Amino acid sequence: MKKIILIIWMFCMAACLPVQTVRAQNSEIGACVGTTFYLGELNPSKLFAQPGLGVGLVYRYNLSPRWAFKADFLFGKVSASDATTNGGYERNLSFYSPITEFSAVAELNFLKLYNTVGQNHFAPYIFAGLTVFSFDPMAQYKDGTVYELQSLGTEGQGLEGMPKKYSLTSFAIPFGIGMRVNIGKYVCVGVEWGLRYTFTDYLDDVGGRYYDNDLLREQRGDIIADMADRSPELVNAEGVPYPVHQAGEQRGNSTTHDIYSFAGGTVTVKFGNQDRTCDLKKPRKRH
Repeated sequence: MKKIILIIWMFCMAACLPVQTVRAQNSEIGACVGTTFYLGELNPSKLFAQPGLGVGLVYRYNLSPRWAFKADFLFGKVSASDATTNGGYERNLSFYSPITEFSAVAELNFLKLYNTVGQNHFAPYIFAGLTVFSFDPMAQYKDGTVYELQSLGTEGQGLEGMPKKYSLTSFAIPFGIGMRVNIGKYVCVGVEWGLRYTFTDYLDDVGGRYYDNDLLREQRGDIIADMADRSPELVNAEGVPYPVHQAGEQRGNSTTHDIYSFAGGTVTVKFGNQDRTCDLKKPRKRH
């Protein structure tokens, strides 16, 4: 993780190289819309499985034809289940969660990008930066009632001798690829796909080991015990419900963090016609 943070820091610092100003629209504001998905214990590898809708606002500052800084405010939803995205795993857990994020990233264009006639008007790019986001995993009980899982403490969080309940706000490292096209002088459209490597393993409320189900039932009630271990809702080939897991059995993979993704399109409008947009070429002397 330290190496990842160092690479991103170096990526952003490179954007601060000395540059020469040319006249152009240096700022953009607009909107994005696309799809979201999640990777974690309940969906280990299927890209774009159980996709949700993502929408947001975008601000971009074009530092030069190569470099830009972008900030976005995004709303989305992610979901997964052992039944549909994890091969019908008999653990039988599921979740969905709203996501609200604020991201600040640096973009590096592979080609110099201009919005003036006769110069290059499209460029693929890569990006990386930092995200802060909120989430709230939920699941539907067998009677149809939806519960917020963090408040239940399904792995015994908050009980004596156990860790406190996890935070519903966390950080992530966003990184990905995209393509931008300038249409005329004032409009830019683009497509982008990015992953958010989070600093939490509880985006799905699954991260550790099973707590003693009998003790959980005794101290917190039937509903929480049932939500913590949903295997008995399934039956085997003989029609017998699966037993509850023993205390200490693996419920999630605590050595990895969850990931979520946004892929979609953006439309922005340029403004700020000033001598602020930059070119990487050295200035020419006037005679």
